[in-house]
Amino acid sequence: MSGADEPDLAVGADAFTERGAGLEVAVVGAGAVGATAAYDLASEGADVTLYDRDSVASDATGRAAGICYDAFADGLDADIAADAIERFRAFSGDDTFPFVECPYVWLAREGDADGADAIREQVRRMQENDVVAFEMGSDELADRFPALRTDDVAVAGIAGAAGYTDPTRYTACLAAAATGAGATLETDTPVDVRAEPPRVVRPDGDVHEVDAVLVAAGARTKRLLADVGVSLAVKPYRVQALVATGDLAEPMCYDATGDFYLRPHADGFLAGDGTEEREADPDAYDRDADPTFAPDLRERVAHRVPGVADGDLERAWAGLCTATPDRDPLVGAVADGLYVATGFQGHGFMRAPAIGERIAKEILGGSGIDAFDPTRFDGDEAFDVVEGMALDGA
Repeated sequence: MSGADEPDLAVGADAFTERGAGLEVAVVGAGAVGATAAYDLASEGADVTLYDRDSVASDATGRAAGICYDAFADGLDADIAADAIERFRAFSGDDTFPFVECPYVWLAREGDADGADAIREQVRRMQENDVVAFEMGSDELADRFPALRTDDVAVAGIAGAAGYTDPTRYTACLAAAATGAGATLETDTPVDVRAEPPRVVRPDGDVHEVDAVLVAAGARTKRLLADVGVSLAVKPYRVQALVATGDLAEPMCYDATGDFYLRPHADGFLAGDGTEEREADPDAYDRDADPTFAPDLRERVAHRVPGVADGDLERAWAGLCTATPDRDPLVGAVADGLYVATGFQGHGFMRAPAIGERIAKEILGGSGIDAFDPTRFDGDEAFDVVEGMALDGA
């Protein structure tokens, strides 16, 4: 989008003081986090160039599920998620992108005692952090959400501050808003990153020297920074999802025992799991779903939502997420004038409005997120890839 198509996202405009006036910033990666950060930086008066090797939202963002919730037991995670949802709501509209309010349910089945105990503990901790969440048994769940099969449910958690959206439309909207605020968008432009001083090198060899570089290039962030001697403790891993026809209005659901999630979609429903717990090559991974993925997942989904059993498969695909040793992201400065935002364990899109805002503030001279400091690791740590939605990571 450009020109007359640029949306007006003057949210919180009174708070902008143009602290970035005179600051030149290169943002590498036009996914959800990079586009949001570019918008926030440009809105503060910074001279921003947003680069992407392909098009806006062409990689991980465009393959994301678009599920958004604040159901996190950790206080910091809950605050970031709540801020993100508020921005999704504020930015959304007929001329931007839809944000559909929809409850989020996560459940454990009978016989899964560890999962049930984890959900009960999570709900308790969420309530302590002022997250609107509560516990339900199978009968209550059936009354509230008749689309779900509940006779085998031991316990469920419900979060009301939740919804879903189209990740590609959100990101295109924020990229357009960034250009409307004065940023320059350069797609189909793979760049190399350099430090001391911070700069990027375009394909033609032209050097763009800036005051700060933010690398928010998802799974490729690690390789881009390795070229300047910065080692990141992050591993890309492959995940899979599908869209199929079927009538599902609500809720969004994570069946922890069955190991899958689903949400309503314009074509029926979107569902996913398919996590490969091993490191993937961001330049050579298979972007098609495995042959057995869709039949297996649709059978599991039909068990939970019987009304979609006869639907047709529309499409299935694979994308990449990024893991870290402690399952918290790497967000902040790694060197003078050099910043990163990666390692979101599959929660990057839902956090993007808040993470983009926070990293922009740090680049403009504010404080960072101490718990997400990317220098807390040496970068050579050995660790296993773990699914981002696992109950012990909520």
